Amino acid sequence: MGSVVFWNSLRFVVAVLAQVLICNHIDFLGYINPLVYIYFIFLFPFNVNRSLFLVLAFLLGLTIDMFSDSGGANAAACLVIAYIRPFVLRFAFGISYEHQSIKLANTAFGQRMVYIVILTVIHHFVLFSLEIFNISNIVLILENTLFFSIFTILIITLSISLFSRKKS
Repeated sequence: MGSVVFWNSLRFVVAVLAQVLICNHIDFLGYINPLVYIYFIFLFPFNVNRSLFLVLAFLLGLTIDMFSDSGGANAAACLVIAYIRPFVLRFAFGISYEHQSIKLANTAFGQRMVYIVILTVIHHFVLFSLEIFNISNIVLILENTLFFSIFTILIITLSISLFSRKKS
């Protein structure tokens, strides 16, 4: 139990630091930053208390909001994907999720991509909808969602491939 708390605390801190110190300063094509802090939500253990998970997701988003001066949009977007994560897990992994036997790095590439893509696109759509908050700018919202999602998905997929320990 203690090691689970330690590793998740470390992931939380690394996610915030990576986002604030590195990713917020990338500006690919002049304005696109990968939002890699959501990686914490993707990797959080599936069998932990759901209420605790929702609180941690909210705190993650709120911490990013404090550094980004974004008025709670990140907190709301993180809370939304944390809330719908069980449904997306069930959709992407089926019976493996029901038996709590998923290790993200050891799943099939297609299943992993479905999981990451759905949550990333939803997160980014909620985030940009709240940041822009004007239905007349729906094209801008969709454009930002698409481009930021592609960049974020690429970075997260590469990091899973590079930093995970595959068990043969």
